[in-house]
Amino acid sequence: MKIIVTLAFIGILGALFSAGILMLRRNKGKASMANALAVRVGISVALFLFILFSAWMGWIHPTGITMTR
Repeated sequence: MKIIVTLAFIGILGALFSAGILMLRRNKGKASMANALAVRVGISVALFLFILFSAWMGWIHPTGITMTR
């Protein structure tokens, strides 16, 4: 589980970094940057849905913060 989440975060940061590099290049155009940002959003949504699915299947359990006085 931790490996999948870590790989997704690396993918998100990689897509964000590549969009930043493409933004700085003038000859490449804005279409490539938009594609890189779309990939980042897609990976983020997929990670969120995977976490929800994992909680629903019982693979992960929310612990929360205990409120004691």
